[in-house]
Amino acid sequence: MTGPTRSRCSQNTRGSAAQWTDGLEMPRRQWAVMAVMAALVATVLDSTMVNVALPAIARSLQIDPARVVWVVIAYSLVVVVSLLPLSAVAERIGFRRMFTLGMTLFMVSTIASASAGSLTWLICSRVAQGFSAAMLMCLFGGLIRNIYPLSKLAMGISLNAMMVGLTAVLGPTIGAFILQVASWNWIFLVNIPVCIAAYFCVRFLPDVPHSRVRFDWVACLLSIPFFGLFIVGLDALVDHTALALASLAASAMAGWAVYRRSRGQEAPIVPIDLLRLTPIAYAVAASGFSFAAQMSALVALPFFFRTLLHYSYAEVGILLGFWSVGVAIMAPLAAYLCSRYAVAVLCGIGAAGMALGMAWLLFLPSEVAFIWPALAMLLGGVGFGFFQTPNNRALLAGAPRHRAGAAGGMQATTRVFGQSFGTALVAVAFSASANHGIVLGVGVSIACSLAAMSINIARYFSPVADLEL
Repeated sequence: MTGPTRSRCSQNTRGSAAQWTDGLEMPRRQWAVMAVMAALVATVLDSTMVNVALPAIARSLQIDPARVVWVVIAYSLVVVVSLLPLSAVAERIGFRRMFTLGMTLFMVSTIASASAGSLTWLICSRVAQGFSAAMLMCLFGGLIRNIYPLSKLAMGISLNAMMVGLTAVLGPTIGAFILQVASWNWIFLVNIPVCIAAYFCVRFLPDVPHSRVRFDWVACLLSIPFFGLFIVGLDALVDHTALALASLAASAMAGWAVYRRSRGQEAPIVPIDLLRLTPIAYAVAASGFSFAAQMSALVALPFFFRTLLHYSYAEVGILLGFWSVGVAIMAPLAAYLCSRYAVAVLCGIGAAGMALGMAWLLFLPSEVAFIWPALAMLLGGVGFGFFQTPNNRALLAGAPRHRAGAAGGMQATTRVFGQSFGTALVAVAFSASANHGIVLGVGVSIACSLAAMSINIARYFSPVADLEL
């Protein structure tokens, strides 16, 4: 990590806004927030409800369960390879135009998914849905940075975290209810009213000046194998080790080529210019490990609760919901404390909370009252919520305003990378030991939480980590 030197990206911009303003005035800000929240709810609902519907889709289309998972895999792969290139496109065509295009494609692809009569049609529709979701997801961070004044940025980030937490809790429940009363097709159609609500508010989004920097198509094409093969390699690490190692090696070569091409550019697609800023470098590293900790916990804990604590599926669902409730509860408090304490202190405490919550579970006896694992899950969620708001504020506020789109795209990409890394580590833990694999899987979450905490200890002692935040 380097010193506090600010990015030398070109600030030549054009657009309807002649000057940068520190956020939107009321009431326009409220309507802009509603547009972002509606898009956020639509994308989160889509990703959480589809998982619940996979068995019903397999029965309806008469396909093998091993094949139906491609409905999720295709969506996820398209999202991860598209986020950073699309964030670069958004800086060049404008956030509002990208939002409108993304929402339009999301609605069309949602209707196409709902009307699919074959697996091929459904997967193609999900590819389009993933691309449109990436068009929206790459904007969330940059839009929040431009909607709120810097003094209220933490509040905006906490509102996002609360909405994600609550939607993640309600999504599987809503999906299960829909499957009880209707066919799986309605899992997709329920999002249409939310998308329409977002359309009504599009005109209130901020007028962000456009970048004049030329789009690098070569770097864009190189970034696809860089990100895509990395995710494929992680997913195949246990069952197809040779393929996984080859994919990871190819990803590394593509990544090196992207780095060599991008390091001298003013506004590269893969924003290595932002990673040279110490506050952002710390925030990205800590964020990756925190999302790895969360995802490894959410993958390993259903097995832990079912196999070792002998809870029913309904009880497991309730326990996992306590994590999201903890995130939603703690995010506003973390926003309030952002202006009073160092980012490293808040994030370090949050990471420690995640580690303590998971360690608490490991020390519970097999016969234990339901309240104790529920409290442990709540503590883990509280820690994650306490971590995310100040860390995301450091990432978004640490970037120059004209690179807000790239910062938002990097934030989303880091989340996906961390989640994939955590999932892969749990798979390795499960295969490492037939008798103790589940416990090792929970241990992965603890280790990733401690890694995030260690990064924040280093951030606390860095003289420039919180510079100008």
